[in-house]
Amino acid sequence: MGIQKPAWLEALYTQKFFAGCSYHETAKKNEKNIFCLDCCTSICPHCLPSHRFHRLLQIRRYVYHDVVRLEDLQKLIDCSNVQGYTINGAKVVFIKKRPQNRQFKGAGNYCTSCDRSLQEPFFHCSLGCKVDFVLKHYKDLSLFLKACNTLQLSPDFLMPQDMGDDEMTNETPHSTIVDCDEPMSSSSGSSGSENMSVACTQIVRKKRSGLYVCARSANRVSNNEDMATSMSRRKGIPHRSPMC
Repeated sequence: MGIQKPAWLEALYTQKFFAGCSYHETAKKNEKNIFCLDCCTSICPHCLPSHRFHRLLQIRRYVYHDVVRLEDLQKLIDCSNVQGYTINGAKVVFIKKRPQNRQFKGAGNYCTSCDRSLQEPFFHCSLGCKVDFVLKHYKDLSLFLKACNTLQLSPDFLMPQDMGDDEMTNETPHSTIVDCDEPMSSSSGSSGSENMSVACTQIVRKKRSGLYVCARSANRVSNNEDMATSMSRRKGIPHRSPMC
């Protein structure tokens, strides 16, 4: 007896995608648009830390149907003769059948399983149609399955961390945050002048936000002296350390 559908293929065909994740109901962008081949389940981007070492497949949406990038699916199973479609410059294939009722067939090329009109030289309109055709005629999928030990998400996949950064910066717009753990200290010398050790000497502006963060300098006193020298150009003027 030949090899039937592997567990991941059966789950890919039956899992429901683009529904809200029950584990992250209150989180934003919690649609389950990722398929874990090792767990045979659909997950959302917030579930990724628990599946970071698993084989992952990104599920996309095209004309209200689930699709997968042809480049990714080809690593798992032979997708020859399956008609592909172009989305954002990438070829994708449909996962499930898309039956089309036709009372009369005209001349042309039609899917072997659901009678959908196809372009030449394709025979199947989806992955499911090809799998059913192979099992019906060959009773074995082993010649079409491929060994794939690692499968990562495409580089254009948006991680939830990006969303978190935006939320953090939007909560305090146009504010100034000072990163100073130590209070300013003063010490008196023989001349009686005050030498201030200021923790904040550098200002960094974060991207896409109005946050200005002061970071501590490694050599506070020496840097303050250099800054005072450059700021005071007249001779005979006492050099004072600037304050944040």
